[in-house]
Amino acid sequence: MPLRIEHVLGAIVVGIGATGLMVLWNIFLRRAFGVPSLNYCLLGRWLGHMPGGTFRHTAIAAAEPRAGECAIGWTAHYSIGVTFAVALVVLTAGAWLERPSFLLALAVGLGTVVFPFLVMQPSLGLGVASSRAPKPGRARLKSLATHAVFGVGLYLSGVVVSYLLAARA
Repeated sequence: MPLRIEHVLGAIVVGIGATGLMVLWNIFLRRAFGVPSLNYCLLGRWLGHMPGGTFRHTAIAAAEPRAGECAIGWTAHYSIGVTFAVALVVLTAGAWLERPSFLLALAVGLGTVVFPFLVMQPSLGLGVASSRAPKPGRARLKSLATHAVFGVGLYLSGVVVSYLLAARA
């Protein structure tokens, strides 16, 4: 099946939807159980230090704040989610978006956890897979659950976009 522009635009919508569900999940965890989530402003701070050549921090919260770090962090968060969704759709030549598979979406969601475990958490001063976090096991479990929710969001958003694509045809 040839990849069409509708697939790419649909993948962008899927990425926004999946990332939005992840955000709602983190809000739920914080309000219902007091479980903190990543402050996306700190993601923006990390990215804001990169042009100056600083890619790793001992503790990102102690690093000098950057102008616009919250906007940078939130934009990056959604951009990363969209990138993963676009990759899923492109690698399946649009077929996944025509008939979304829950298991593939969940596998992709869970697979994305390697990026925070191996890149972001060490760079923010938390160690590989949050090994330096106050409660590493809890942090790892939360990351896995959050990325599983991202996978569920990929699927649910994919179902909606698939329906819209079919209705348009």
